[in-house]
Amino acid sequence: MTDRRPLLCALYDAAVAAAHPDVVLAPHLRPAPKGRVICLAAGKGAGAMAAAAERHYLDTLKLDPERLVGIATTRHGHGVPTRRIRVVEAGHPVPDEAGLKGAADTLELAQQAGPDDLLLVLLTGGGSANWIAPVEGISFAQKQAVNRALLRSGAPIGEMNIVRKHLSRIKGGRLARAGKHAAEIVTLAISDVPHDEPSAIASGPTVPDPTTLADARAIVAKYELALDDSVRRALDDPGNESCKPGDAAFARAHFELIARPKQSLDAAVKLAKDAGYEVIDLGADLEGEAREVAAAHAKLALKARAAGKRTAILSGGELTVTVRGNGRGGPNQEYALALAGLLKDTPDIAALAGDTDGADGGAGKPTDPAGALIDAATFAKMKTLALEPQAYLDNNDATAFFAATGDLLVPGPTLTNVNDIRVILVD
Repeated sequence: MTDRRPLLCALYDAAVAAAHPDVVLAPHLRPAPKGRVICLAAGKGAGAMAAAAERHYLDTLKLDPERLVGIATTRHGHGVPTRRIRVVEAGHPVPDEAGLKGAADTLELAQQAGPDDLLLVLLTGGGSANWIAPVEGISFAQKQAVNRALLRSGAPIGEMNIVRKHLSRIKGGRLARAGKHAAEIVTLAISDVPHDEPSAIASGPTVPDPTTLADARAIVAKYELALDDSVRRALDDPGNESCKPGDAAFARAHFELIARPKQSLDAAVKLAKDAGYEVIDLGADLEGEAREVAAAHAKLALKARAAGKRTAILSGGELTVTVRGNGRGGPNQEYALALAGLLKDTPDIAALAGDTDGADGGAGKPTDPAGALIDAATFAKMKTLALEPQAYLDNNDATAFFAATGDLLVPGPTLTNVNDIRVILVD
């Protein structure tokens, strides 16, 4: 049996490389302004974006270093060395004190921007948790509790961010409002959200927000979230409404996507075709419960196998997990675990599911797995160790399952984030 793991990993790497800040940022950076470049970055690729911006302004344009300042708030372990832009490593997916301080300093820098300054905002996925600035009347601990409740609810990221935006002093356009005296506000973003909706990337700190407090309250009710009374009062307070189109904060604000999930999926699709596979491209915007999507994809794989077709089934997007057990894992691992149970008698099918940021759920550590692989070796180990995938699924414990089989995907921080990449190879 041919080992398909090198190809699976190459497909994952191609998707990541297509969205790396070192590749995608520089062509979109603006000329130096009369005054300062104030760089404010957030998300899992914030450190890498800040470093790329420094190379452009300091090395290529020879900007006086004193005219470049900034803060990049990223996930723990995702920082990189910088010269002028301070890197803050903070909690994700649950915010921590470092993120609280980073967001406060970010807002203060934005407010200091003057009429000759460029406010350069660099965003990647993860910014919502990294920039934590609770509205008045909400404590940091209460905001953390809201995040935990949302993460366990199974709500898609778009709905999670609607609630977050209405409990924040930086999300939902409020960062643009803080920097309204700048000559220009330019936001360059790497999308990690289905359909690349600007107001959803890092919860849209510099763009108008079409959602409302009423939408946030409806999501709380939909998922029956147990929230403190003070949080419920905040969601009833008209003063916490997010910034809407027409707000003066957006008069000199510009937003541009510099990388999106489809570009990364396309890079993987091309590589799969070059390897001789007939490709089924399911698109870059898939959403849904991980185990249910896995069941649908397993049917596609078995159909291709029955037809004798050498097929690669690829998809992107962001799946969810409704947590019912007390195990560890994330949507990519859970997807792979569900596949393992459904495809265990097919040694000629192999698959990979991984988050392009290098971490799938987990404990917020750089060593967290990005996802998992399955192939004939996985199925053999399942039999040898008498592992029952369904028992691990019932406990949401995909990490333990794949730790036992030796199939965790652990690339470490990739310094970008364009959602998930999933590949099934049928030989």
